[in-house]
Amino acid sequence: MKLLFATALVLLLAGCAGNDAEEPRVTPTPRRDSPLLAAVPANPLLALDRSRMDMAYFPVDYPILKTSGKIQGPPMARVIYSRPQRQGRTIFGELVPYGQPWRLGANEATEIELFAPATIGGQNVAKGRYIMYCIPEASQWTIVFNTNLYTWGLKPNPLDDAYRFTIPIQPTEHSLEHFTMVFNQSKDGAELVIGWEQTEGRLPIQFK
Repeated sequence: MKLLFATALVLLLAGCAGNDAEEPRVTPTPRRDSPLLAAVPANPLLALDRSRMDMAYFPVDYPILKTSGKIQGPPMARVIYSRPQRQGRTIFGELVPYGQPWRLGANEATEIELFAPATIGGQNVAKGRYIMYCIPEASQWTIVFNTNLYTWGLKPNPLDDAYRFTIPIQPTEHSLEHFTMVFNQSKDGAELVIGWEQTEGRLPIQFK
């Protein structure tokens, strides 16, 4: 009798182990009203900014190249700006009116820094730091370098304008949700590519 009981117990335990292997545990998905899916609490130190600040370098990925020892010395140029989102809006001609100054981003005035003298649009531009804004039109933009640094928004004073350049605007096949500025390598130096929605402009820069 004891032998039969022990045999039955072994078979029962083996059967349970087999069932566990064939039917692994599944963690249930939380319901939509579950506290596990509650909104992330607000940051008590600083409110989240949807138009986050970003930075673009030339040479591209300069900090990574410097850290890895692949490049020496300072960068050639840097742009600091905030990136608003489209959110279904029509940008150029509506949110950004034609013929009126636009800060090229959001929040603080956009800044460009040249670490070496450059030629832009046939003009000699001194190295230094400038705010950069735009006067958009349907087929071209006027890009302005201004000396009124460390400002919020854009309240340009033409007396502080240092340089003005006109660049053509072209439509793109892709649509950008976020306003974007990035440097590209060109055969003569660099291009600062400025894009949003389905519109793109390129500011050519040659370094001396």
